[in-house]
Amino acid sequence: MELVLALTVFVLATLLGFEIITKVPPLLHTPLMSGSNAISGITIIGSLVAAGSGFRGLAAILGMCAVIFAMINVVGGYLVTHRMLKSFKKSK
Repeated sequence: MELVLALTVFVLATLLGFEIITKVPPLLHTPLMSGSNAISGITIIGSLVAAGSGFRGLAAILGMCAVIFAMINVVGGYLVTHRMLKSFKKSK
């Protein structure tokens, strides 16, 4: 029963995130990604707790996928933020 609840929350969060991101104008994507880095840091903590909670099988695989996707999001967000901040520096 807990697995069904966890999968339901995961699917609903995925759909909600997709709907929110598609409604944001493209001009605001970079600042939104920069701001979401802090939230992704919290996501990494939650995914590490889920991955290391002692569950086996599908729950452990989903926890590991959560860690991987959260790390991709954080690293990508910081790279985009660095690129954005670099574009605002004056050239010498």
